[in-house]
Amino acid sequence: MDLKGERHLQVAEFDERQAHTRNVPDGDVEKVVDELLETGYGSWHVETTAETLRLRYTKKGKELLHRQDDARVQETSHDRVKQRVLDPAAPFLIELGISDHQGRVKPSRQAKYKQIEEFCKLLAPAVDEAVQAGRITAAGSAGGSGTAEPLQVVDLGCGNAYLTLAAYHLLSVRGYDVRMTGIDHNPAARKRNTRVVEALGWQEHLRFLDATIQGAELDVRPDVVLALHACDTATDDALARAVGWEAALVLAAPCCHHDIQKQLKSVTPPAPYALMTRYGIVRERFADVLTDSLRAAVLRQVGYRVEVVQFVDSQHTPRNLLLRAARTGAKPTAELRAEYQAMVTEWQVTPRLAQLLLPRGAEVDS
Repeated sequence: MDLKGERHLQVAEFDERQAHTRNVPDGDVEKVVDELLETGYGSWHVETTAETLRLRYTKKGKELLHRQDDARVQETSHDRVKQRVLDPAAPFLIELGISDHQGRVKPSRQAKYKQIEEFCKLLAPAVDEAVQAGRITAAGSAGGSGTAEPLQVVDLGCGNAYLTLAAYHLLSVRGYDVRMTGIDHNPAARKRNTRVVEALGWQEHLRFLDATIQGAELDVRPDVVLALHACDTATDDALARAVGWEAALVLAAPCCHHDIQKQLKSVTPPAPYALMTRYGIVRERFADVLTDSLRAAVLRQVGYRVEVVQFVDSQHTPRNLLLRAARTGAKPTAELRAEYQAMVTEWQVTPRLAQLLLPRGAEVDS
């Protein structure tokens, strides 16, 4: 077999308990075969591309050789080919400094590359599904209505625009006519991002606006809204903006969850769950879960189908949950409202997203 471009002989030996496998470089094969021939095995079975040979030693030491003509194709490839949605050699990755000029991801940027690639792995099929379902009318490789409307995508709190550029590249490669907008209030980041876009020649279809998430105003309603690691209630602001725009698809990966954590410090937990908030680290992690569960519940009440998934392994980022919401327009059921109301009442918390989206007083049962 070939390992990292070099031919090897794989030797597998078995005892009563397990298999023992070793890969021998091409230069040492003859020596290893000689060693095997001296071990005293009673039979040999050898397959080549042209024949099969079976050699057996009898109890009297006689050699019996059987030769049979065969035809086989030798498959020596062993290296696993990674399934990637973002080619490491893509120009935008090189321009961002994530990949080197040979198209290889830099060792120091592996975590960042993995983070945005895994996000994009969830983005692409979600967009395709929304187009096929008719919730997004932009034409693309996945089908759709056949109209020539561009796919409008907004990245709220885009920062250094790693996800902005990755999403634009990915969706464009998949055949969509993308119009991308990155929203951020950091002048230095916006200047840098604009320079990168101009270097890539994408300035006609990708722009950056100076605005906060809450204050962002668009001249065209977005089809897709993204938010990667907007801190604390900034994620709630991003989700609320997406709902206000009636975006067909929303993908948000929350960051820190300080708001609910602070609220839990001053409440008496419902029995018998006092242990959930007694210890700081446990309260912090529970607040993360509670916050995102309530966010999903609020989004469901305003007409979105919601999934909460892990989009990347925790070794790349501890903030690895993703809220993926598709607008269906479905009215909330009484059961859904009651379930949410019971949760916020029992834990005595007021989610920021509920304050932004639910009718006044609906987020707290008085």
